[in-house]
Amino acid sequence: MSIWNMKRKLLILGLLFLSSAHILAQNKEPELAEGLTEVHDLFNTSMNPAVSCYRIPAIVTATNGDLVVAIDERVPSCNDLRGSGDINIVIRRSQDHGKSWSEIEKIVDLPEGKSASDPSMIVDQVTSEIFLFYNFMDLEKEPGIYYLHVIKSSDHGKSWSEAEDITSQIAKSQWHKDFKFITSGRGIQTRSGKLLHCMVNLDHGLHLFGSDDHGKSWHLIDTALKPGNESKVVELEDGRWMVNCRANGRGIRYVHVSSDQGISWDSRPEPELIDPGCNGSIIRYTSTIDGYQLSRLLFSNAKMKKGRENMTVRISYDEGLSWTEGKTIYPGGSAYSSLTVLENGDIGLFFEKNDYTENVFVSFSLEWLTDGADHYEKPQKN
Repeated sequence: MSIWNMKRKLLILGLLFLSSAHILAQNKEPELAEGLTEVHDLFNTSMNPAVSCYRIPAIVTATNGDLVVAIDERVPSCNDLRGSGDINIVIRRSQDHGKSWSEIEKIVDLPEGKSASDPSMIVDQVTSEIFLFYNFMDLEKEPGIYYLHVIKSSDHGKSWSEAEDITSQIAKSQWHKDFKFITSGRGIQTRSGKLLHCMVNLDHGLHLFGSDDHGKSWHLIDTALKPGNESKVVELEDGRWMVNCRANGRGIRYVHVSSDQGISWDSRPEPELIDPGCNGSIIRYTSTIDGYQLSRLLFSNAKMKKGRENMTVRISYDEGLSWTEGKTIYPGGSAYSSLTVLENGDIGLFFEKNDYTENVFVSFSLEWLTDGADHYEKPQKN
């Protein structure tokens, strides 16, 4: 073999090696951020081969410190409520800040042809009850007609009541055939004790609904918010309500703020919070430092203008007027997410990962999230 042919062969082999290495690098799954306290894939189809996928995560911290996660068990396909006649609600619980978890338990198990989807929860800090909401459809008798249900646990998620249909309490009769649903994830309890949550009507706008008697009855707050798809509500430090909204096709989130208990609203785009049109999560994190109370807002979403990836958690120190760049939890495929504050002060995040094939719980400290630079200025004494 001539020297030229040998060099040519070596060059070709080198190019093939580089090409193979590039392909392997492209196909390599991204990794979760380093330094997370806990990492657990809580729901995937290898746990039950009869299930097509698990979707729509929700997480809360019960008043005794237990963690409760809920999710759709989508049996014949990964289709949403309108396209599947067999979706159930399943949960898992943790009594040790997410270190270990109970087995998967089916708490809404309907006969084939009827489906429950989009779990969300509110913890009543006064009564310690957990309310779990979901959207119901009978695809055999009333395909396309949405009903809004709630169940209740009085023992921190160990057992659950029979379902109550609250559609007539929180939706107008003329909305019977509308595409309406309680948004998944979680609602809140305000400082006054009011329970507050979001419901979307794609024909007539986003609405809040609430309860002033610890869930014995529910009522609609009859002011429509637009744009407003799947949304979350928080109470601001001054008592105002703020709704943070998914807005499909806009590449950013939208915010609505009310200073009169939802009668009127000021709306604005939130260009800092880029978003591909996906369900996010917003919660309050409060701690005491040197005897002073510091409160922040935490926000999680797939931080992209297009494409569901780059799960990120960000912080606001000024009640949502500005946000940090945040910290990437997972740079790969990421979709719906739900945040909670653990009893030990850590932050828990439950999110859809890698094209809905995994539903992962991770936890981390505030110090880790801020790289040890949590914003805090001690008030000056007069």
